[in-house]
Amino acid sequence: MPRDILVTSALPYANGSIHIGHLVEYIQTDIWVRFQRLRGENCLYVGADDAHGTPIMLKARDEGIEPEDLIARFAAEHKRDFDDFGISFDNYHSTHSPENRELAEHIYRNLDAAGHIERRVISQAYDPVKGMFLPDRFIRGECPRCGAADQYGDACEACGATYQPTDLKNPVSVLSGATPEERESEHYFFRLGDFETFLRDWTASEHLQEAVSRKLGEWFEAGLKDWDISRDAPYFGFRIPETEDKYFYVWLDAPIGYMASFRNLCERRDDLDFDRFWAPDSDAEVHHFIGKDIVYFHALFWPAMLSGAGFRTPTAIHAHGFLTVNGEKMSKSRGTFIRARTYLDHLPAEYLRYYFAAKLSAGVEDLDLNLDDFIARVNSDLVGKYVNIASRCAGFVTKRFGGEIGDTLDRPELFERFAAAGEEIADLYERRQFAQAMRRIMALADEANAYVAEREPWVLAKREGTEAELQAICASALTAFAQLTVYLKPVLPATAAAAERFLNSGTLTWDDARQPLTGGRIEKFKPLLHRVDPDAVEAMLAASREDLAAKAAPQANQDTDMDTIAIDDFAKIDLRVARIARAEHVEGADKLLRLTLDVGELGEKQVFAGIKAAYDPAGLEGRLTVMVANLAPRKMRFGVSEGMVLAAGGDAGGPYLLAPDAGAEPGMRVK
Repeated sequence: MPRDILVTSALPYANGSIHIGHLVEYIQTDIWVRFQRLRGENCLYVGADDAHGTPIMLKARDEGIEPEDLIARFAAEHKRDFDDFGISFDNYHSTHSPENRELAEHIYRNLDAAGHIERRVISQAYDPVKGMFLPDRFIRGECPRCGAADQYGDACEACGATYQPTDLKNPVSVLSGATPEERESEHYFFRLGDFETFLRDWTASEHLQEAVSRKLGEWFEAGLKDWDISRDAPYFGFRIPETEDKYFYVWLDAPIGYMASFRNLCERRDDLDFDRFWAPDSDAEVHHFIGKDIVYFHALFWPAMLSGAGFRTPTAIHAHGFLTVNGEKMSKSRGTFIRARTYLDHLPAEYLRYYFAAKLSAGVEDLDLNLDDFIARVNSDLVGKYVNIASRCAGFVTKRFGGEIGDTLDRPELFERFAAAGEEIADLYERRQFAQAMRRIMALADEANAYVAEREPWVLAKREGTEAELQAICASALTAFAQLTVYLKPVLPATAAAAERFLNSGTLTWDDARQPLTGGRIEKFKPLLHRVDPDAVEAMLAASREDLAAKAAPQANQDTDMDTIAIDDFAKIDLRVARIARAEHVEGADKLLRLTLDVGELGEKQVFAGIKAAYDPAGLEGRLTVMVANLAPRKMRFGVSEGMVLAAGGDAGGPYLLAPDAGAEPGMRVK
């Protein structure tokens, strides 16, 4: 009997675009799902946008639209990007849905009735400037556990600790820069400690990777704390039943969104039963793929909530690491913070799918996208090895035999070895050891190419009386190509579909790798993949840098479409008043002036500014201006630039240096 498997990926937040860091997870999940389907399992894949929370409310307010309009816009964008990357969701929904409201209220009421919800008055961070309680992510400060600076109010990205915003040291509001005040409010707490015995057993089992289980052990030793599941109005989300101004915290209803998306699918398909997958005695499988940064929520809160509310818990939670590019954190200034759509504008989706597969393991280690290696690996493995097998033989079959493959294999033992490798490759896919699977598949591709090189069909084709031998050689090579197509199909679905059309094979399944490609007829071969052009990669990086410039530059015409940034992005910019102590021409530079800026307590900073056409250096000295003081130093041909001065410009002229009013002093923060 086929296995019943429900699979989810973490839900992307509905106020920003999908980028290649997100795609590590969705591609990993999709490969595993496609493999299960290829093996004949009943595997369903659902997702949704995470559509609640204060950031969405504030972003919609800034744009002058309703939150529902904002989340609808991003839902359409996300779904289009996922579709174009071949992510094969059976259903893509939203946490702002009737199904999610109903399930969230049901789970909450069950937990409350069982005594797992506690109400108590707490001191909460309040922004006196904005007049609102601050969400966790709108407060930053030092982690109370490890002391790391610039951490969010709910979790530390350095050590993984979770805590209350009031526990932060030296907190500031990212909305206004003000020091938050403490004000009292009644909040609702999920008593996580009620489930300690259950969770110790659950997390020590095979539900989690060993490294994740060890990490959770540290949190058990620190003690499980009650979880604040409520937020005060104003808030975009679901109101807690029997309250007027309390809302479910986004992290309560976000994982319930997995269930809600599946319920929405069940309501549209007569062959699916929600309880078949979510009842406490279900023998179906539920698999969550997530990033390692949200393990705490998924491996502690989520199974405890499900257990306490009378639902089954996940079969397994598969965590993965983060993406780096060229060995470094993704960077907007270097153009390596690449949106999914920017990638697709320059390169085929399947190249990234393959590269990620070739680097992914079942562990939680970070994955690096080295762009030089990306070019070399795709060109070598996919074009030089896999596709090369078909391209070397197809022409002979088409021209000499009218496309007929023939009934005889020249090398039956080659076919048998490739067929026997299927179970090993299947086991690697099942265990999410994709990198090992790709190495095994490419070793087979090397063997097939070596066979073709040994038999030299191009030499035989020039001799008389070798038709039968030539046809049998091509049959062996094309059979090997068809087997490799099956093994690569979870990773390269679009390429596999094109190969199926070329082979006239119909839709290949895993078992088809055990059948020789004889007695059929192929179509005329067309290139299935092309080599990666390094110029296309450079163009993608340039476009990503242009995306950043478009976001940073104000637009003169407010009626035109404009990319926006979130308030917490803007809050990272440290703008300071600076006095121009010295201004000098830069030898060999057509546009630059070297400015030495007095920034008060920050000392002097050297900045190269492209304002030479508009200003005489002598007339600048002593003037006040505004600079970005926390811009990473940039090494230039003429020296190191330690910041950026702000200037305006456009069709009407410029640049015009921005300057504060009289009374401002060097080092003052610009707010």
